[in-house]
Amino acid sequence: MSDLIQQAGMALSSGQFTEAMALFEKVREAEPDNAVGHYGWAEAAFMRLSMDMEEDVPAGKIMQVYKKAMQLDEENLEYVASFANFCLDCGRIPMAIKEYQRLEKMAELNEIPVEDTLFDASRLIVDAIERVGQGRDNPMIQPWLRQALVWAVGGLGYSAEDAAEVLSSDE
Repeated sequence: MSDLIQQAGMALSSGQFTEAMALFEKVREAEPDNAVGHYGWAEAAFMRLSMDMEEDVPAGKIMQVYKKAMQLDEENLEYVASFANFCLDCGRIPMAIKEYQRLEKMAELNEIPVEDTLFDASRLIVDAIERVGQGRDNPMIQPWLRQALVWAVGGLGYSAEDAAEVLSSDE
């Protein structure tokens, strides 16, 4: 089965998303509890959707397969980060933020630095908010922006309080 996963991974990395999906699907059928098979399929489907602009697989199905991978391998930070990115791409900002927060907690428990990932997430969240088009002053959007700003300044090595102090000083 590892040969099949390797072939699927090579197809995915070379941009052959449909082929990668088919190969990962074979893994999923042969080994329903193989988290890599589910994750690989979801990644390939996400790439097909976001890069090839093909909508032949519903976003809901991709979401289910990501969730299955995360259920099978609960400690995998990569799965959570990818799923959060997928949620943002689909405009599901609150769900994405929840997943990034989960990633942050998981990383903290395992003492794994994820500041760079969360820094990137902050930009993606602001981009997603802009696509929603409700304006940054919308009360519903304010908590999302606040979280994005906390992660952005965290990625620069500051706490929110330290950043506010630096920005408010006249020097």
